[in-house]
Amino acid sequence: MAAVCAPRMCFARSEYGARALQPLDTSPKLAQDSEIGAKAQVTPLPSPIVHEPRGPLPVLLSVPHSGRDYPDWLIDDAAAGRPALALLEDPLVDRLVWRALKRGCGAVIARTPRAAIDCNRAEDDIDPSVVDGARGGRVTARARGGLGIVPSRTQQHGYLWRRPITPLQLVDRLDQAHRPYHGAIDEQIGLLLDRFGCALLIDCHSMPPPPGATPPIVFGDCLGRTADAWVSREAAEIARSCGFEAALNDPFAGGHVIDRHGCAERNVHAIQLEVDRRFYLDEALREPGPGFDRVAAFIETLAAELGEALLRRQFATAAE
Repeated sequence: MAAVCAPRMCFARSEYGARALQPLDTSPKLAQDSEIGAKAQVTPLPSPIVHEPRGPLPVLLSVPHSGRDYPDWLIDDAAAGRPALALLEDPLVDRLVWRALKRGCGAVIARTPRAAIDCNRAEDDIDPSVVDGARGGRVTARARGGLGIVPSRTQQHGYLWRRPITPLQLVDRLDQAHRPYHGAIDEQIGLLLDRFGCALLIDCHSMPPPPGATPPIVFGDCLGRTADAWVSREAAEIARSCGFEAALNDPFAGGHVIDRHGCAERNVHAIQLEVDRRFYLDEALREPGPGFDRVAAFIETLAAELGEALLRRQFATAAE
């Protein structure tokens, strides 16, 4: 997640190219396995929940890693069952944003589990060990570490799946969950631009208890590429005013969501937010803890104050 974001143009794009799956194995065995897999994968993955902005703020929240709608076929394919897959979640971050939603901010929230398809990865960020026939092309550090667009393994449970998925199954997952997620973000940002002339995207995540002196809040802006510098500085100041120490781009610089949708030149600023799970969950790091509402209030304050600051700058520019 902390890899340096590569340079890119300021528009959303489909990155799933032929290079990601070429050359494909077209052996009779793979064709037979593809047919079996297609029959087994019956229940489609759920599309995201979309809350349209309805208040005075040009803010959209993204929550890509809190999906908990596990279809039976996904659990059946898991070597260690659902508990192993659940470790990939950012627990309850979808509920942490409730105050910001009540304030009128928009949101796109994944219902599909990260284990099935990771909406914070590019379409070609593929681990060849998890997609049968995917050979050649680049393999990113994230994919090599087991956290590509379809996660392959975790430190606790090792390899997650009984068998690789087929290229056709990968395309199905992209069509059912990943592309609708990013399409919804594109649409909501467009609505904000039409209404306000600017937009702020906050991509919300949580992190396991980090080692060393990492603060509880980490913002990422792809090393300054997805938001103007003042946005990230202001975000850190807001965190401190709410009683949280904050870092920028270390150890997480930002993932695919902000890399794809952030474009300061278009007045679309995107930052990633990571919250230490100990600050909002219980000791087991699965259920709400005593700090849950404090973190929810912080996210509301972050969205409100950054959104208002962006509007002030937008109006000042328009008045010049």
